[in-house]
Formats: sequence, structure tokens, C-alpha cells
Amino acid sequence: MAVALAATVLFAVLLARLTLTPSHASEPLAHGNLRPGDSIRAYLDQPAFRDTVKQLGGNIALGVPFGVLLPVALPHLLGPLRVALTTVVVTTAVELVQGLAVPGRAFDVDDVILNTTGALLGYLLLGRGLGRAVHPPRRRRRRRGARRERTGAATRAEGA
Repeated sequence: MAVALAATVLFAVLLARLTLTPSHASEPLAHGNLRPGDSIRAYLDQPAFRDTVKQLGGNIALGVPFGVLLPVALPHLLGPLRVALTTVVVTTAVELVQGLAVPGRAFDVDDVILNTTGALLGYLLLGRGLGRAVHPPRRRRRRRGARRERTGAATRAEGA
């Protein structure tokens, strides 16, 4: 678990470096997007396939470590809904900081959607299995005699 926690911290540093570094050359091009699907459609309509793959694939790939590391480092986040919600919260925070404080960057709701898609893929492909391997599900223990007590109480009630 310590390795997973260290990997999560390393990923957080890498994420901050990739997403919160100013891009002064992009300042004239940066514009926010609050309409889901607009940026994705714009990337798909580009003639340069390489740029489309870089933008869409990069945002999906950026989310994959969330899906792999969260269930291992934080066992209470085991489950696709929990991974997705945590990823939405973290990536929305990153996008807000980008849009408000980082020159040449802008808030884009499609980045949140693509990052969350990547997190879910990472969870389904690796995170779920790794999380369960590191943190096996607890088996519910029955109290000894609990079944007999219920059975005996039901028998007594029927006899009355």
C-alpha cells in the first residue's frame, strides 16, 4: 500500500506539472468550454488525425492512473462510482485552477469527461483487480448461535 501511495503522490506531481504549467504561446488560442461535447467534436473535425489522438487520447490517458491507483491507495474508493466521482472532483478542481490562474490554459468540461472516462477504463482494466488483491473483501462473520436463536424464537412463537 505504501508503494501505491507513493505512486499516487508521484502521479499528482506529474499531473500538476502537465496541467498547471503556463503556456504563454497558447494564450491567444485558449478558450473555455462549458458545453459538453463541443471540444470533443472540434477535435474530431480536425483534419490532422495526430492532433485529435493527442488531445483526446492524452486526456483519456491522464485519467487512467486515477482508476488504477485510487482503489489500491485508498481502499474505501473501491468501486466504479467512487472512482468516477473522485476523478470528477479532482479534475474539475484542476480545470478551475487552469481557467482562473494559469496563463494559456482554460477550463474545459470535456477534459473532465475524458479524464473520467480514462479513470473508469483504468479501474475496469486494472484498478478493480489490484484493489481487491491488496484489500480483499471482508467476509461477514455470523455470530455463533445467532441462527439457532432466531430459529428457536420462531419455534416458540409458533407454539404459543
